[in-house]
Amino acid sequence: MAQVHKLFRAPRRGWPMEELFAAEAVTDVGLAGCAHARPGGKRQLLLVDRETLDALELPPGTIRENVTTEGVNVNGLEVGETLRVGQALLEVTMICTPCGLMDKIRQGLRREIRGRRGMLCRVVQGGLIHPGDTVERIPAATPAEAAANSRTGS
Repeated sequence: MAQVHKLFRAPRRGWPMEELFAAEAVTDVGLAGCAHARPGGKRQLLLVDRETLDALELPPGTIRENVTTEGVNVNGLEVGETLRVGQALLEVTMICTPCGLMDKIRQGLRREIRGRRGMLCRVVQGGLIHPGDTVERIPAATPAEAAANSRTGS
């Protein structure tokens, strides 16, 4: 089962990430209290899977992710896909490109992690997230379902 393994936020830019035991995802902003939360942005939350971190021999939070997942291949998610993470709904917006900070963590990590740094998301609907909460992929509506929903106001 896909689930949240760990949660983190940056209390201030450049400061170490702090682990959370509950986080509030704020609609179209990011995690409450995170220095990287930005209204209207495409880079509101970073998801990384524990399996990738394990393969790179990195502990959760090291590459500054907000949500470490377990049991879901985050790097296999599609841009535009919707996820339910705890009570929140997230839209996958873009691949997270490794920056120079990765080489400060470990020399050569930027190259090593290319294509595996995770996916950035926008908070479509806010809500609480806890470690152990499920991560569920929400299927996109077919064109017929979308048309029917627009006629019924759903």
